[in-house]
Amino acid sequence: MPSTWSALADPHRRDVLELLLERPRPVGELVVRLGLSQPATSKHLRVLRDAGLVMARRDAQRRVYGVNPVPLAELDAWLAPYRRLWDERLDALERHIDRTATPDNEQE
Repeated sequence: MPSTWSALADPHRRDVLELLLERPRPVGELVVRLGLSQPATSKHLRVLRDAGLVMARRDAQRRVYGVNPVPLAELDAWLAPYRRLWDERLDALERHIDRTATPDNEQE
């Protein structure tokens, strides 16, 4: 089973998720929007499904895919401490710039 990280490593799979964030879509629509072949699109969807990032439902003869937010929430929670680290560093940089700014180099 692929991990969330390995599933998201491929830019085409990230493109699939971006399209599915807008709304659930059938495979045929994804093929057209991505500009990939049907087998390539299905392969990317299988990897995303195996990683738990997308869910499929049957609608007559076609499958409609949508985003499963649970693994993305887990990924977001894992990234939170790193996001705080960058926020703290950017805040420190802003404070430094504010302290060292002179009227001559301030922009209006």
